[in-house]
Amino acid sequence: MRLQINGQSYKAEAGQTILEVARREDIHIPTLCHHEGLEPWGGCRLCLIEITHADWKGWKGLVTACLYPAEEGLEVVTDNEAVHKVRRVVLDLLLARCPDAELIRKLAADYGVIKSSYKQNEEQTDCILCTLCVRACAAVGTNAIATASRGAGKHIAIPFNSPPPDCIGCLSCAHVCPTGCIKFDEGGFTRKIWGREFSMVKCTGCGQPVMTEEQQAFEIKKTGLPEQDFNLCPDCRKQKVVDTITATFNPEAPEEAEQGA
Repeated sequence: MRLQINGQSYKAEAGQTILEVARREDIHIPTLCHHEGLEPWGGCRLCLIEITHADWKGWKGLVTACLYPAEEGLEVVTDNEAVHKVRRVVLDLLLARCPDAELIRKLAADYGVIKSSYKQNEEQTDCILCTLCVRACAAVGTNAIATASRGAGKHIAIPFNSPPPDCIGCLSCAHVCPTGCIKFDEGGFTRKIWGREFSMVKCTGCGQPVMTEEQQAFEIKKTGLPEQDFNLCPDCRKQKVVDTITATFNPEAPEEAEQGA
């Protein structure tokens, strides 16, 4: 199928969203709650775009690019005053909630919002409630954190405000957080996050920390693979694959190298 984005025609595959097509074509649409490894959520509303169609008799409206599917003949506008007006409101509210978050300040400034017109949040936080951390934790399969309350009191919480027993210290939540709100500490073979301290598995190849012992146990149980498959760091794992391929397709390489020397 084909659709138009900002007046240009682009090809789309069945099942693709407008955001996926736009990103493939390097067309900028801002997002805060979207991650390619997770299901679209449409919560931040920053990716709102304007759409219309020749068959819609002049009707047009705003939809979230991360959720709306690409359709034959769809006409999309990612940058006009109607779109910018909504994004300014979203960023105005986020700037009031997280006035010190560098990412929010930058995005807001891009749309002309330097100071929020709303009352500033008295509780200092960089959490924009995108729920990426909660959804990433659920995707891993641990569900160690969740949202609590609703409305202005909604927040990311750990069970009973105590170190979450189901956390495996994988850092998935911290890595997807767009504002760097989730803090963790690493030193030597110890990792600390969410009030818990984890011991790290040592790489059998180079001796560097690989993952937490809890994550290793979780992955072994989840995949059914042997423990040695989780005892190598990414670099040593890649080298092991190279060595295996080399030995398979060129078994005489070590001998030839020794003779050459």
